[in-house]
Amino acid sequence: MLAFAKRMASLLVVTGFTGIFSSAFAVESIVTKAPKAYLLEPSSGTVLYSKAPDEPFVPGSLVKVMTAATVFQLLEEGEAKPDQLCTVSEHAWRTGGAPSRKSTMFAAIKSEIAIEDLLKGLLVHNANDAAIVLAECIDGSEEEFAGRMTDFARSIGMTNSRFSNPTGFTEQPNSTTVQDQAKLAEYVIENHPDLYPLFSLPEFTWNRIYQRNKNPLLGEIRNLDGLGGGNVPEDGYSGLASVDRNGRRIIAAVAGLNSDKHRLQSLNEVIGGAWEFYSVQTIYPAGEKIADGKVYGGMESTVPLVAKTDIDVLLARGGSLEYRLRVVYDGPLMAPVKEGTRVGELRVIGKEGVVYRAPLVTGGAVAEGTMMNRAVDGLQELLFGWIG
Repeated sequence: MLAFAKRMASLLVVTGFTGIFSSAFAVESIVTKAPKAYLLEPSSGTVLYSKAPDEPFVPGSLVKVMTAATVFQLLEEGEAKPDQLCTVSEHAWRTGGAPSRKSTMFAAIKSEIAIEDLLKGLLVHNANDAAIVLAECIDGSEEEFAGRMTDFARSIGMTNSRFSNPTGFTEQPNSTTVQDQAKLAEYVIENHPDLYPLFSLPEFTWNRIYQRNKNPLLGEIRNLDGLGGGNVPEDGYSGLASVDRNGRRIIAAVAGLNSDKHRLQSLNEVIGGAWEFYSVQTIYPAGEKIADGKVYGGMESTVPLVAKTDIDVLLARGGSLEYRLRVVYDGPLMAPVKEGTRVGELRVIGKEGVVYRAPLVTGGAVAEGTMMNRAVDGLQELLFGWIG
């Protein structure tokens, strides 16, 4: 009987499903002509808007955000160093440098450049030669580095992205989604705050050539400090933006626009909606019981599940968009149960799926029960099961 209980403990148990915040009235919300759009409030993980989130598109130069993030992680892990010198190959110079007549940092052939300067060229100049030199320096070739990019993307939750090169060239196109791009921006901002300012560096001079930041979004959207844009004939214009206003940061991604003007317009529509249509609402204060978790073999049959901190969610002003609450935990919990043990999460679910998650912990302790307690629990499990 106990062995069966342990197997049950490994199952995902869903409890406390409640329809809340529902309303018969239509609530104003974000409207955009962008075919693909995604809006995330990263501090809470709240998805404020989602339109074709998993539909793939070719990112063009926007892929350089992924290139940079991959190098950032290598720097953090010590596999690369900021002052490490990389040699500019003839391939990098001819394909991405001055002879290519594309975005370049004008790196001289066979010169040596530190990784920290290549990152500036990559993010300020949108430099293709910088992207190729970084790839060759780290993995020997663009192809090998692209494989690293794809593996790293999967490790941070970008499950619908595949990369074939670090530049955004479309002979072998990369593929991503607006949801994955938002995850990428969230990763960079949260994990590399020391390197994130490179995205908004106003200018960079290399090889005695001065160039301003080529991010088409900088200076066009109030309080924007990253990340980038791209465009390709096949899939149009795309953009990934992060904005911090009055202490609230949001991340927006759009794709499939037919001009840079429409890209900017769509981003402003989506970003503006975060402040126009949403406000922070506390749906549970810290310590308040949200649900009861079932306990097997304890002096008590349940334990309260609570949040350690206030559960603050960005929700629609003046109404709702038919949000629901769901408590998910691994259960039944095996006695003894310690207070403050993380056992599950609270999910806020909207029309587009889960828009917010908050961890839940046990709000009390339950001692191991007597033989009679365990026998009663075993009988209940046999007759009725534990899923409630």
